[in-house]
Amino acid sequence: MLWSDSREMWNGTNMPDTRVTHFWDGEHVIGQWFAKEVDGYEGISWDAYYLYGPDATWETVPSPLVGSGGTIYGERETLEKQVRTFLER
Repeated sequence: MLWSDSREMWNGTNMPDTRVTHFWDGEHVIGQWFAKEVDGYEGISWDAYYLYGPDATWETVPSPLVGSGGTIYGERETLEKQVRTFLER
């Protein structure tokens, strides 16, 4: 999403958790889909998170959405609190 973004420069090891799978979406297909279907606007969602609980299902749109925000870094404390809620159950 930045002028300097390229597949060659992308570091897929920033989150070295084995549960995390990284994908490169150079065509922004996923960001456009989330912007339209989840956020309700035409454009591209990026540097955002969408948090779904263990009971979430994905029929046409994943639900229920229990948290979202962006930038990820800017909302990291909120995201951490939301994730801890699930981990404490």
